[in-house]
Amino acid sequence: MSLTQTFAALSDPNRQKILDLLKKQEMPVSEIAAYLNITLPTLSHHLDTLKRAGLVSGRREGQKILYSLNLSVFEEVSEKIIKFLKK
Repeated sequence: MSLTQTFAALSDPNRQKILDLLKKQEMPVSEIAAYLNITLPTLSHHLDTLKRAGLVSGRREGQKILYSLNLSVFEEVSEKIIKFLKK
């Protein structure tokens, strides 16, 4: 995981909203879409960007994919930032 890729993924307001929603609980695309004023293809693109950055993961439950935060990546990024600031 690169910090550049992580920060690029975090830079978009819609992706920030998605992460904020997933902080509360895991959700399928249909629930995430209900909170955002974007098309499903755009939402899919944002989720793909977040997945590639390792910030979210998806698990299949029947025909749905439930998305959730990958907290270990947030912890890793936090540690890198703290280490950088201590130098």
